[in-house]
Amino acid sequence: MSLVRHTLSNVILPTSADPLGGWDLYCKHEPLSADLADRAAEAVLGEGLSFSGTLDFFTYFNACSLAKWKRYAQIEEVTLELVVDDLNCVIGWVGRSEGDAATQALVSGSRLSYFAHEETEQGLYRVTVPVPKTDKQVVGFVLQARETICLKSGVYYTMVDESQVNPVVLALCTTTFKKEDYIIPNIEMVKEEIIASDEPIASHFQMFVIDNGQTLDGEALSTDQVHVIPNKNVGGSGGFARGMMEAMASDTGVTHVLLMDDDVSVSTESIKRTFNLLSLCKGKYLDAFINGAMLPIEEPYRLFEDVSYVRRSGGYCSIKKDLMMNEAADIVQNEAIDVEVPNAYGAWWFCCIPVKRIQEVGLPLPLFIRCDDVDYGIRSQPIYMTMNGICVWHAGFEDRFRPSVDCYQYIRNYLITIAVNQMPNEKFFMARIMRDVHLNMRFMAYDTVELILDGLADYLKGPEFIMCPNGDVIMQEKGKKNEVMVPYEELDLECLSSVPAGKELQAKEFTPKAQFIKLWRTLPYDRHLVPQALLRDRMGRAIYTSAAHLAVDSALTTRIAAVDHHGEVAAIRTIDHDRYRALMDRWHALQKDYRKRGKAVREAYAAAKPKLTSWEFWNDYLGTDLHPNQD
Repeated sequence: MSLVRHTLSNVILPTSADPLGGWDLYCKHEPLSADLADRAAEAVLGEGLSFSGTLDFFTYFNACSLAKWKRYAQIEEVTLELVVDDLNCVIGWVGRSEGDAATQALVSGSRLSYFAHEETEQGLYRVTVPVPKTDKQVVGFVLQARETICLKSGVYYTMVDESQVNPVVLALCTTTFKKEDYIIPNIEMVKEEIIASDEPIASHFQMFVIDNGQTLDGEALSTDQVHVIPNKNVGGSGGFARGMMEAMASDTGVTHVLLMDDDVSVSTESIKRTFNLLSLCKGKYLDAFINGAMLPIEEPYRLFEDVSYVRRSGGYCSIKKDLMMNEAADIVQNEAIDVEVPNAYGAWWFCCIPVKRIQEVGLPLPLFIRCDDVDYGIRSQPIYMTMNGICVWHAGFEDRFRPSVDCYQYIRNYLITIAVNQMPNEKFFMARIMRDVHLNMRFMAYDTVELILDGLADYLKGPEFIMCPNGDVIMQEKGKKNEVMVPYEELDLECLSSVPAGKELQAKEFTPKAQFIKLWRTLPYDRHLVPQALLRDRMGRAIYTSAAHLAVDSALTTRIAAVDHHGEVAAIRTIDHDRYRALMDRWHALQKDYRKRGKAVREAYAAAKPKLTSWEFWNDYLGTDLHPNQD
């Protein structure tokens, strides 16, 4: 048996005085002097982190997820290696499990000089510290120094039989459309911090940038390991399909494809940690997917989602929600929550898929955007792995609403997902569409209703409709139907002077005063069917969102101000009986058509799935001639 050292994760030090997410994602500093309010006063960034006082590394990026490593890789013994410029420092260990009231000390502190150490050529000290054996789910180390010392680097590692290390070649595939401000820095960061590193991933890594906008200087950006490839504007699904194909057609022996959005901020440690986990996982996790968490850039310490599942109604539900990654309890909770649930899927902001599974279930559906990741999760039925520190930062979704995407694309593509995967929840989803039609009619969102109906109508056209690579044209056409939102000052309406932002309106719904309104919403009320004499000629209020939130003063009004979550733009809606009747007539006609042809359409999509997910189809769709490398 030949034992080799294998990294689990690197200790990540802040790279600026104000890192994304704050210092508490990396380490928590307590200065020696209580009157020093500015933590940077005694913790100085440079070539490492110079500090005095206490540094607590029980954090999102730097705690060690012992329970996860035991579960995924059957690892029992972990060692911490630190590189410092002075041994005059005490190290202690803390741990915590789900349900613990607080983080607990595991062992008493010991000086670094107590542990095995060696002096480097640079006059630094490399110290080896065993991680205490414990049943705590997450552990972290704490450093204490009375005089200033500099922590240069750190790494958690294990010793493993060389034959037990999985051969991994990781291909990072990102699809971009005119997002140079994000994608170019990410490319350069990958070159500097992954490809130029001395870690195993450096020689087992490829990056494929699929340029749907065809605006990047591919020749200047490309290297032997970075490939910038111009592509048609075929949306996220087409871009990721191209990335999968390019990776699998290469002669580099790619074993896993990591799909990542272009408009994200990411730590290369998340990619390295993914590689390390793939290299060491065992048993049923050998063929598992890895999904990174999404932290909203607006609240960069909040975990929005890592893995979700599909409800019978067709709605999506995050398995985890709103965990604060700067809080010790939530760091542990994030690792304790089980993501191995039925009907799970992982969003493609950061999703690692084994090539073996792509070979088995095929390429993505040509959906352009929305539901491609949902379909792939449902189709693949994978086990998902997640871990602290594997994440991206992305602009939040909660305050954004575009009916052309959130209604048209979602309804069309989710119905296709139901059909190709023969899911049993079609009736529930049709009931959801009916609910959305009536709720949006209730507050006169005619443009939104039209896009909902467009989604159903285009689904009923059958699989031939999505076989043509014109998704960009469709999105432009549907985008023109989105309701036009105008800045408050341009509307110049007195009624808007007292209209709060949408978030404030939404908060009011949870007051006792709003309970009657909640009941009222469940009733089959429609202002279009109320006699004109009972309507109020005044302005009501609504939040511009797919959830159709109404303010408490909007009942029976003939006009509504639809305001965004931030209270910056709005649209004025006026009751329009003619448009209401036209849309309802169309809705009833589509229902009739669905009842007549729905089964046949569903069967047609299911029959077309092998073609839609094949290399032959995608080569024709993309205008390529790629073939999987069989070596």
